Amino acid sequence: MATNPIDSCWRCKKNWAKNRKILAKCVLGFGHKTSGGSNGDYYLVTDNSDNDVLNPKPGTLRHAVIQKRPLWIIFARTMHIKLSQELIVQSNKTIDGRGADVHIAYGCGITLQFVHNVIIHNIHIHHIFPSSGGLIRDSEDHFGFRTVGDGDGISIFGSSNIWLDHISMSEGQDGLIDAIQGSTAITISNCHFTHHNDVMLFGASDAYSKDQFMQVTIAFNHFGKELIQRMPRCRWGFFHVVNNDYTHWKMYAIGGSMHPTIISQGNRFIAPHDLNAKEVTHRIYASESEWKNWVWRSEEDLLMNGAIFRTSGPLSPPDLKFNEKDIIKAKPGTYVRTLTRFAGTLKCKERIKC
Repeated sequence: MATNPIDSCWRCKKNWAKNRKILAKCVLGFGHKTSGGSNGDYYLVTDNSDNDVLNPKPGTLRHAVIQKRPLWIIFARTMHIKLSQELIVQSNKTIDGRGADVHIAYGCGITLQFVHNVIIHNIHIHHIFPSSGGLIRDSEDHFGFRTVGDGDGISIFGSSNIWLDHISMSEGQDGLIDAIQGSTAITISNCHFTHHNDVMLFGASDAYSKDQFMQVTIAFNHFGKELIQRMPRCRWGFFHVVNNDYTHWKMYAIGGSMHPTIISQGNRFIAPHDLNAKEVTHRIYASESEWKNWVWRSEEDLLMNGAIFRTSGPLSPPDLKFNEKDIIKAKPGTYVRTLTRFAGTLKCKERIKC
């Protein structure tokens, strides 16, 4: 039943629950070096409470993510976790929701700040509200004062080697996923996004030129019902958007400023019936004389219902040389419905193929 090269690496194995860490070998794209907590012990979350952000209770998700050592975090049962403050995750962690129905909802979101090597897999994140700020523990031996949060589902700040896979996301206060301030080596794959305005933001400031080194892969995701814009919205950087299914947008799908390089390959874009929103792309705060030099390419995309992808840049741009694992080999857009049919969280059970 696996339909794309990331899923086929692990989903067809009946013993996935006994060898969860094989998942870390399956990531492709710019985040392909991410191993999460595969070099550490398992940590079983048994308590869904989040009552004390300064001295988290052992067995809670907050207690797990502040540990300095590598950990592969799993869940004892179905859980709804209402975070009372942003969840600040340390490096070398995997949050693996397979085998349980895990929701982070009706509270604050997840923060990856100045960390590396984090996998978040198979959880629901929805109805995320701004955090109030205050003193929050961010590691075993440190806590600090945090300002009021924006209400992002997942906020990636100055971090690298991040893989977000099979996450279902909707209805945050701000962005569902933001990656800013020099974050790079990120893969976002097999996710399902619905009911939101600003879906993804990569690079938060036109003035922050260090984001020119940002590299993000967006692959095999489904951008679904009631989405408006930013799928993604990019500044600076290099973005490979490959084999995603865009079935809904109300303003635009892919936008950017500050000359990002955007390579769109094998996506399906189904334009809304509104004649004013047929264009997939949106250049922001730039005249045509400026953006005509930006490299925005569309290759084997399937454009439906009058969808328009406005390309730009030289007719024969220079070949971009990357590691073969950095660039996922695209299939034509006609394959997208199959490639993304299991986007979002999976209902995995032990001893059964996931």
